[in-house]
Amino acid sequence: MDISIVILNYKSKGLALNCVKSIKEADFDNLKHEIIAVDNNSGDYIGKILAWQYPDVKFIQNKSNLGMGAGNNAGVRQASGKYVAIMNPDTLVFKDTFKKLYSYMESEPEAGIAGPLQFNPDKTIQDSCYRWHGLLTPLYRRTPLGKLKSAKKDLSRFLMKDFDHQSVREVNWLLGSFLFCRAKGLKQAGLFDERFFMYFEDTDLCRRFWQKGWKVVYCPEAKIIHNHARESAQEPWYKFFWSKASRCHIISWFKYLNKWK
Repeated sequence: MDISIVILNYKSKGLALNCVKSIKEADFDNLKHEIIAVDNNSGDYIGKILAWQYPDVKFIQNKSNLGMGAGNNAGVRQASGKYVAIMNPDTLVFKDTFKKLYSYMESEPEAGIAGPLQFNPDKTIQDSCYRWHGLLTPLYRRTPLGKLKSAKKDLSRFLMKDFDHQSVREVNWLLGSFLFCRAKGLKQAGLFDERFFMYFEDTDLCRRFWQKGWKVVYCPEAKIIHNHARESAQEPWYKFFWSKASRCHIISWFKYLNKWK
């Protein structure tokens, strides 16, 4: 198997089905591939719909909401491909997305993870590659502290605003909405750390790939569309400390700090 594609659904049935449809319409040439859909106990009957519309899709039903890391891991453990593409359900691939990422990884044996250029639905380029967080970066992104001069400087560094996002480049980490991973690298670095229920599981994974000597690369020749909600940023800043998504973000940030700082 050349490519295993893992999609994790949690109450995003419509998006997930559109995601699968875009994969089905992609051009793989002669690349052997499989699609593995995982559901985090959504209760939306997506398994039955997939069995009807796309019977060749492997389906895994988790009995509870395991979170991003553990949910994706359930699918990755069943993957048999040389490469594992981990996709959010709110993403759509272009015809040549997988071919281009596969070709790039085959030509760069030191690359462990590659990520595509990601477009917003309005065709603007989305932030999807980053430098490592500073100590206060998450607070700068979620509160009025981000208006401070020092905060703006840190956010510009973090978001790589000095980069035009048009060329191949090694980066610290990639947004977890689409990660094209070398299976050999996953075996060495490990799967997602399941202590992170949501947020920072992608940052942590990329960090462990670098730690094991694998490169993390932004590859804009491959493209996707990502309808990115940024859930933890939707609440007004003054609700930052008691909204569910923001609490999850804070908890994951402290776990990340405890692990890496």
